Amino acid sequence: MARRTLSQRAALVAVIVAFAVGVVSSLALRPRGQTAVAAGPALTAIRIKWRVPAAFGTNLKALGDNILYVADAAKGASGGAIELVPYEPGEIVPALAIVDAVRDAKVSAGYTWLGYDQGKIPASALIAAVPFGMTPWEFMAWWYDGGGRALTESIYHDYGVHPLLCGIIGPETAGWFRKPIESAADLVGLKIRFAGIGGQVLERLGASVTMLPGGEIFQALEKGAIDATEYSLPVVDEMLGFDRVAPFNYFPGWHQPFTSFHLVVNLDRWQALQVADQVLLDTVCAAGVTRNLARGEALQGPVLARFEDKGIAARSIPKALLAELERVTDEVLEAEAARDADFDRVLRSQRAFRRDYARWQRLAYLSRTD
Repeated sequence: MARRTLSQRAALVAVIVAFAVGVVSSLALRPRGQTAVAAGPALTAIRIKWRVPAAFGTNLKALGDNILYVADAAKGASGGAIELVPYEPGEIVPALAIVDAVRDAKVSAGYTWLGYDQGKIPASALIAAVPFGMTPWEFMAWWYDGGGRALTESIYHDYGVHPLLCGIIGPETAGWFRKPIESAADLVGLKIRFAGIGGQVLERLGASVTMLPGGEIFQALEKGAIDATEYSLPVVDEMLGFDRVAPFNYFPGWHQPFTSFHLVVNLDRWQALQVADQVLLDTVCAAGVTRNLARGEALQGPVLARFEDKGIAARSIPKALLAELERVTDEVLEAEAARDADFDRVLRSQRAFRRDYARWQRLAYLSRTD
């Protein structure tokens, strides 16, 4: 009998995972330390038990809690044979250094935003978030069917890491500001926490950009070390208290129309896994992508409804300023592509996919006029 192909084996495992993930997804996201698997002996001896440092606090809705869902799903789908044990930012690895720790085998895996790797892997910025770029579902299409996954794996395998797309959320806000922003002139000298390519854009327009992990932003904003910040979805920013010290919240999130998250695994340890375990982890992460996007979209409306009572001004970026941000974004993207071959490959791939996708998007979807 001919050996089963990887796709055939993946299909078999996917059936099992679909059932188990369905059971897990019916449960509320658990507090840390509380198992979502029914009491009783494990169906299978533990094969994988990995510490998984997370770049975001698992208490943060949509941004950080998705790794809890993924860990529960992996345990349930494997009958208890796979345990991913999440750790909070900084507990065992600094929040911005997870990929390095995985590469060096200090931990087997981590859950992070690849944009933090921009200084050493420039193309990571395009995989994490692209200003004026793809919608979340457009990025998912590029990842799974447009060559994005293969490109990312080739780049990160050279770094000794295997990346699994494991979560995604919609647009961030454009930031929280102490004073109104009316034009590009208001950005000159502005001290702002910003990440990714968007940070480079603001620097070109004269802002003073700093990069801080989420747990340090409120104190910096409260004490005046920074004048403004972007971070995540409204529900997350509210939890972190930005609305208490910066009353102007701007939209749209031009710098991150999508934010993707990855489970990164040490490449040697990934390659040593049984194929069935590789497929199970990949499939559970795919379920995490869907669950994460749905949860993120569901939570924002009630937060925005509270803005008026809290004295928060939700404002749109002036059209002239938005156009200037887009113009400078194109300059930054071209400059980075000229500097780094991998960045250029990923950028060209994404742009080609978007050109083809635009035909479908333009014809198939209703235009919103309200």
